Amino acid sequence: MSKKKNETLEWLKSLVVAFVIVLIVRTFLFTPILVDGASMNTTLHDHERMIVSKLGEPERFDIVVFHANEKQDYIKRVIGLPGDKIEYKNDILYVNGKAYKEPYLDDQKETIEGDLTKSFTLEDTAVRQATVPQGHVFVMGDNRQNSTDSRMIGAIPIEEIVGTTNVVFYPLKDMRIIKNE
Repeated sequence: MSKKKNETLEWLKSLVVAFVIVLIVRTFLFTPILVDGASMNTTLHDHERMIVSKLGEPERFDIVVFHANEKQDYIKRVIGLPGDKIEYKNDILYVNGKAYKEPYLDDQKETIEGDLTKSFTLEDTAVRQATVPQGHVFVMGDNRQNSTDSRMIGAIPIEEIVGTTNVVFYPLKDMRIIKNE
C-alpha cells in the first residue's frame, strides 16, 4: 500500500511542477493568440492561431498584439516607433522623410485600383501631432482599407503591448513563419 501511495505522490508532484512550468512560460515568455477578423489580411487570416513572444521590445514592421481595451486585444503591424514622423503619400510609406518598401502589401496592391493606403500625416490621424509620442508606437493593419488602427485609435502605449508574433501554428496546413520585411 505504501508503494502505491508513494507512486501517487510522485505523480502529483510531477503534475504540479509541469503546471507551474506552463504557467511561468505562458505568463512571461510565450502565449497563444487567435486572429479575430480581417484587419491583417492577406498576411494573417481570421481564426489562425499564433504564438506571441513576450520577450524584447517591438521593432518597425513587427506584428504585435496589444490590449485595445479591457476586453479585447488587437493584432497589428508596427509602422512607427517613438519620435518617428510618419507620412503616406501616393501609397508610399515615409518614416522621417525616408521612403520604405512594404513587400507584405504587394499582393493587395496588385488587386485594387488606386491607393491601398490613403495619403496622410500623423497630424491627420488620432495621434494629432507631428511625431509618434515617446513610449508609444504607431500601428496599422495590413488590410489598410478595413482596419481599426492608430489612424483611428491613436498611438499605442508600449506597456499595452503583449508581445510580438510571427509564427502561425494552426491550422496545421497553414503553419508558417511570417517575415516582417
